[in-house]
Amino acid sequence: MASAAAFLRFWLTDRPRDTFLSYIPREELPTFRLACHDFGVRAAPLLFNETTVTFRPSTFTKPARMAALDRIGHHIQVLTFSMPHTPETFLPPLLDPVTGEELTFIYEPYIQSTRNPATRLSNPIYGSWELTDLLVKQYSPLFHAAANVPSFIRALKATPTLKHLKISCPNQEAGQRYRRSIVDYALISLRIAVERSSLPLLDSLTLVSIHAGAALYLNPTMGFGARPYSIKRWKQIKNLAICMDSIPFSPYPASDHLKLLHSYLHVFASSVRNFVFRWHGSDGLSPLSLDKEVCLQDRSPGLACPRRCHIALRPLKFEKLRNMEVENIVVDASQVSSFITAHRHTIREFNFEDTHLRNGTWDQALAPLTRISGSEKWKEKAEEVMDVPLLLSPVGLEENKANDLVVDYFNCKPRAFRPSIGAWQRAGARSRELFWESFPSSAAFDAIHSSLQSDDAERKDAVKKGNAIFAFKLKNKAGEEEGWHIDLKEKGAVGKGDAPEGKKADVTLSLSDEDFGKMVAGKTQAQRLFMSGKLKVKGDVMKATKMEPVLKKAQTKAKL
Repeated sequence: MASAAAFLRFWLTDRPRDTFLSYIPREELPTFRLACHDFGVRAAPLLFNETTVTFRPSTFTKPARMAALDRIGHHIQVLTFSMPHTPETFLPPLLDPVTGEELTFIYEPYIQSTRNPATRLSNPIYGSWELTDLLVKQYSPLFHAAANVPSFIRALKATPTLKHLKISCPNQEAGQRYRRSIVDYALISLRIAVERSSLPLLDSLTLVSIHAGAALYLNPTMGFGARPYSIKRWKQIKNLAICMDSIPFSPYPASDHLKLLHSYLHVFASSVRNFVFRWHGSDGLSPLSLDKEVCLQDRSPGLACPRRCHIALRPLKFEKLRNMEVENIVVDASQVSSFITAHRHTIREFNFEDTHLRNGTWDQALAPLTRISGSEKWKEKAEEVMDVPLLLSPVGLEENKANDLVVDYFNCKPRAFRPSIGAWQRAGARSRELFWESFPSSAAFDAIHSSLQSDDAERKDAVKKGNAIFAFKLKNKAGEEEGWHIDLKEKGAVGKGDAPEGKKADVTLSLSDEDFGKMVAGKTQAQRLFMSGKLKVKGDVMKATKMEPVLKKAQTKAKL
């Protein structure tokens, strides 16, 4: 009874209990919830804090699912809406059943209930009974579920504590770029649902692997079903991250999509503080300076809307922007210079990753920094490294999922596994040649080496998944610097130095010995080290995301 009473006191004390629950791996929480009712209640916030919804015909219409959402919705803070482009989302032309001619379908979202309470009769969903009948017969149930705006509104109203919305619509074929699909109707419904639901905490939006046309359907000022007050909800967004499929920037017709993107970003111009944009695929134009692109200023009369094509785009300026990062873009030095000048009063940090200058030099692009500071001392502190947030991916994480993590660094969560430094030191008891007493955290490299050498199959698997040489440069309290490397390209081994003899590291991580120890022990996060300037990454950041499986094996080997 004494032990039961002690456990009860522990369990009823909020902080120790919550700390204990944070150490339970997420995949084990469903089993933990089955122990008793109170375990289920306490574990629910951690289990459902981040929820992914893959849209299907019955996702928001099946009563059992909606009842479950009502029970757990108040725990959801990060919601991922996923709807990949597949053959099932393709919409064929709407045909007249008598003549066989293609019919024009002008879509207008139906917001209200389809039943008239005064007459107890249903109203046509798509404007008329004839058109409704054709759509029901020729289009799949997935289309009608995507166009069911009231079901989306009901689902979003069940998540009043939502803080971060992620939208993922990958795999659109280039040939379908100018065709509307079922995915687009789902985006329209989702946007309207966000605007009509009470979401006071929503401040982060991430669009991952999104197709270019989505900028039209998610735009509250010009999208389907848009109203004057629609933009109000989106003014809450402070953190915006977009990873968009690349589109060619030849004059026409891709300029239409670029104009849609420019208009969409204007929605967030007055509220966004942190902005990340990445073109997925080939290089694209900078989204920050589309108003200065020649291909968007041509007055060719061959466009579908010649009366609008000559109107100049408004310059894009984020009034409260503090942190900005763009990747995989082509830009002029003058455009970079104009951006820095326009945002000099608010910007704190900007990163141009994998950026190619068409005209000018980087000295010309960064010239405003000299004018603002009054000298060129800032050049003395500049480092030619890739400053990016490091995110270690779960075992087996695909590259497109890693892209998601790199783009989305707003929602940093504690790791579920937090080994101690002492355990790392005990791990290398049998092999201490990599451990230096002046670098206490270097014991981690012994653990990794032991793990790789103990099982040939696991070593080959690690080499297959890593396919890179990882270098670590550590600096101790005495100011001494030493380097270690993990070779997951050929041998699957760990050694001293930046790389094996005659080889070159694919990615280099530079940080202090103390911070490295805290990171591998789970006492701090790589994102925090990066944001505070304590972590530098040089090389291929996507390779860095492949380190987690190796660390996981080392932790298991050390029985941490």
